[in-house]
Amino acid sequence: MENNVDIESEGGEKMERNASIFEESDMIREPLLLKSRINTTSQIAIVGANVCPIESLDYEIVENDLFKQDWRSRNKVQIFQYVFLKWALVLLIGLATGLVGFFNNLAVENIAGFKLLLTGNLMLKERYYLAFVALAGCNVVLATCAAVLCAYIAPSAAGSGIPEVKAYLNGVDAHSILAPSTLFVKIFGSIFGVAAGFVVGKEGPMVHTGACIANLLGQGGSRKYHLTWKWLRYFKNDRDRRDLITCGAAAGVAAAFRAPVGGVLFALEEAASWWRSALLWRTFFTTAVVAVVLKSLIEYCKNEKCGLFGEGGLIMFDINNSVPSYNTIDLLAIILLGVIGGIFGSIYNYLVDKVLRTYSIINEKGPAFRVLLVIIISIITSCCAFGVPWFVKCIPCPDHLKDVCPTKGRSGSYKSFQCPDGHYNDLASLLLTTNDDAIRSLFSPLNTNEFRITCLVFFFFAMYFLGIITYGIAIPSGLFIPVILAGASYGRLAGRLLSPIANLDCGLFALLGAASFLGGTMRMTVSLCVILLELTDNLLMLPLMMLVLLISKTVADCFNKGVYDQIVIMKGLPFLEAHAEPYMRHLVAGDVVSGPLITFSAVEKVGNIVHSLRMTSHNAFPVIDEPPITDAPELCGLVLRSHLLVLLKGKMFTKHRRLSGGETLKRYHAFDFAKAGSGKGLKLEDLEIEMEEMEMFVDLHPITNTSPYTVVETMSLAKAAVAFRELGLRHLCVVPKTPGRPPIVGILTRHDFMPEHVLGLYPHIDAHK
Repeated sequence: MENNVDIESEGGEKMERNASIFEESDMIREPLLLKSRINTTSQIAIVGANVCPIESLDYEIVENDLFKQDWRSRNKVQIFQYVFLKWALVLLIGLATGLVGFFNNLAVENIAGFKLLLTGNLMLKERYYLAFVALAGCNVVLATCAAVLCAYIAPSAAGSGIPEVKAYLNGVDAHSILAPSTLFVKIFGSIFGVAAGFVVGKEGPMVHTGACIANLLGQGGSRKYHLTWKWLRYFKNDRDRRDLITCGAAAGVAAAFRAPVGGVLFALEEAASWWRSALLWRTFFTTAVVAVVLKSLIEYCKNEKCGLFGEGGLIMFDINNSVPSYNTIDLLAIILLGVIGGIFGSIYNYLVDKVLRTYSIINEKGPAFRVLLVIIISIITSCCAFGVPWFVKCIPCPDHLKDVCPTKGRSGSYKSFQCPDGHYNDLASLLLTTNDDAIRSLFSPLNTNEFRITCLVFFFFAMYFLGIITYGIAIPSGLFIPVILAGASYGRLAGRLLSPIANLDCGLFALLGAASFLGGTMRMTVSLCVILLELTDNLLMLPLMMLVLLISKTVADCFNKGVYDQIVIMKGLPFLEAHAEPYMRHLVAGDVVSGPLITFSAVEKVGNIVHSLRMTSHNAFPVIDEPPITDAPELCGLVLRSHLLVLLKGKMFTKHRRLSGGETLKRYHAFDFAKAGSGKGLKLEDLEIEMEEMEMFVDLHPITNTSPYTVVETMSLAKAAVAFRELGLRHLCVVPKTPGRPPIVGILTRHDFMPEHVLGLYPHIDAHK
């Protein structure tokens, strides 16, 4: 019969609906939930610089009658087509990401090169004020272009994008995380931002760019921008898109660092939450394609066909390939570098978190404030880059140099700045150049005394604090390059101080310093080790690199989490860790399930379904088989909101309550219920249902997932959380342990496992025990 049931939407507003569920006597004797709890965890998060609603992804296979019919009807040709398309897509992802990575580097090096060439020529003419105006003016124009793109077109493109990609691969979706507009702004915003002289890298945004490319191809293009390819619309489910986006993230790292193996390990260690051997093969193939594309384009650019820089600005830092011999002093220094990197890294993460929280308040005031903040940081950066070198003295050019000293015109390690002939300004050589050239200079083993100790101290503090205040403004920005610059500066400083007694040269100390700071901020070990080894082409440094990364990560973990983990928390993204929290072992699944619960009969009245869809934003509803279909109420399965909308649009209604699933199976195909791309799915507003149709019935059996994952209500919450995460679920049904009760107690979703929900219900529980 019909009962009035009070429910509450995810926004917290009290509502009422008519639901045909159980007999009134059953409802009085045993409610669906022992406690009528409402989950009050936030349903919005910060994506880039934009606050937007979030929802979960569902990696579970929906085994309804339509799916089973489609699975039985597949022939060998269709299976081969599916496998072939999967490999073809990862090939396209590799090609596209490699081309975008090359274009990014080429554009940044040429735009920044033109700016620095103009400034350098004015300095040679001793027109110092005009040189500063030219430098600051170019930087502000480029920064404004990047900020306008981010603030007005795609706010979700701000930042590195790695936390958002990491959250997506964990099962968290938000509108425009991987949209075509985000891809466009990520590419051009990154070019303008890096060329503007900000202390940011283009490597983090390349991970997001690769993921966006994979998403665009995986959903068959964009209908909104009239970029659609029907032959690519095969992977209309979260499971396959997740694999493609994992390949895209790995390809982004490979394109940024020319590190194909490092890209695979980055996806495995940092980005992906689910991994299997088949995905390893496809990811490796994708990064191999990226490496081939980049190598081919670099060969083309060696004849100076690519503008100001012969190899297109692609990173490859030359380190001395001689066998590194080290003594006890070197090992003690490396251990000390690891400890310093861990301490500096944890402080860096703490300050970045505070700055991001401050900037989020400014960003909420509107696009104009975001652009203004970018301009202010650009002016501060320009003043630092041009002003600080005036405080150091000129150095005579060393004898027997292969490079021209001082450098005039093009890029080089010995900037004359304000110095007379035969002299150079070592601090200007690091600040008034591209970030990649600065790293090359710091890693260089050729001249131990190229940079003075005071210069390295100034440069370290400049990179450390400029990197902190720059990350979080409304431009695409990566953390890898600022961290490498700061770490390499104190590493080279250690090499300078220990040069009389150490066997390792300054370049190797700079490399180990960069590794220690990366380990202290990002808390990655294996992937960072391989990326740095591929970056420097020096496998002989492997034992020392492993040692310094392990020490820095261990020290930093004593203070706080990695920078990306902290940003995920700060942005409000409901990320599920691989392990359950200790306090979850004191609770069972039934203790945290939220409600009241809305259920549908297997043959339900259309009006009840429409009303429930209108009044709630729930994504799935339990379907109950009731007499006379069964002897007693039993759980038939789960039906998805999107599937209900498709079924209602088709108007497969009957005037009386009867089974009509056979007609539905004849009319529909499984692809009719496949998940649409971003913003393409049916909405309730698209339905046109007449008043007389509201009193009709619809059979939900054909679209009901008859084998949902279930746990008994007495299962440990810790076990339920691990199962939920490992299986990649969006809904986990909680069923009663004892007979004679309604067949379902409630549904656990991602938000029910969040600490703020669990500890809000049970504040007396110690969160650390």
